[in-house]
Amino acid sequence: MARRDDIERLQGEIEELFADVWQIPRFAGLRQGFRPQVDCFRTEDPAELTVVVELPGVDPARVDVAATPRALIVSGERTRPRVPGRVYQQMEIDYGHFERRIRLAEDVDTARATATYEHGLLTIVLPVATRPTQPLKVPIDVAGGR
Repeated sequence: MARRDDIERLQGEIEELFADVWQIPRFAGLRQGFRPQVDCFRTEDPAELTVVVELPGVDPARVDVAATPRALIVSGERTRPRVPGRVYQQMEIDYGHFERRIRLAEDVDTARATATYEHGLLTIVLPVATRPTQPLKVPIDVAGGR
């Protein structure tokens, strides 16, 4: 009989597979927005989950972070700079709306979550919960230059 962790891991892998499938090649002309890359790791002392999201060129004021005890949602928009008279020879940088939903392996204490944005990396630290917590919007502190 499958354990809950195994089922949740499988569900996360299936969601990731579908997200990858929808990454339509740029030349198809159908792709809108982009999908930032994410790292997620756990530390023991202190017991925390850390999520790092690659957001180069994204204004931190245009990023929203919401956390629940078992999920993190990072959304926002990277806008293409408008310059009159610009004629592109090549366009490879993805712009537009993005949203990443990260399923967390264990409950976190959303009230003690922190987020910082520095050098294009959004780092969210989520202390592991000792008891269940309520959903919360996480504020982002901007450190250093862009």
